[in-house]
Amino acid sequence: MRKSDLIAAFRKDPVHWAAFGLGSGLLPWAPGTWGTVVGVVVFLLLPEMSLSVYLALLVVLFVVGVWICGASARKLGIHDHGSIVFDEIFGVLVTLAAVPREWPWIAAAFVAFRVMDIAKPWPIRDMDHGIRGGLGIMLDDWLAAVYAAIVLLLLQHFLTMP
Repeated sequence: MRKSDLIAAFRKDPVHWAAFGLGSGLLPWAPGTWGTVVGVVVFLLLPEMSLSVYLALLVVLFVVGVWICGASARKLGIHDHGSIVFDEIFGVLVTLAAVPREWPWIAAAFVAFRVMDIAKPWPIRDMDHGIRGGLGIMLDDWLAAVYAAIVLLLLQHFLTMP
């Protein structure tokens, strides 16, 4: 799909506004990374909240993301087009649930999530290719985020050992 067609679709359809991360997915290099940057900005704009409220918000975002990503993919006619970055925004928000709200940990969450999202260790790659529609688009990033969160939780544990 040509970039001009993507931009035209983005301008006309609010579903694409959300799916393309307010346009970050249209940037020329590494749209998933730019979508992750948007996710970090969203995290920083959110007020501090209890973990239970934050997790409830993530559940809502997951459900909304399944619909948004699925609708955008159907309209584009391409499953998980690179411009769809709502799943990266959601994924980094999941990873950020595992770390303190401090810059070094936020940066570590960003890097850990991107590494897992790009590397797609088992079974993420299988999920990415095996489950179609919005659910598949969102699930692989959710699992990448869980892997990244586990790495960060282990890192925090080892850094705080006596």
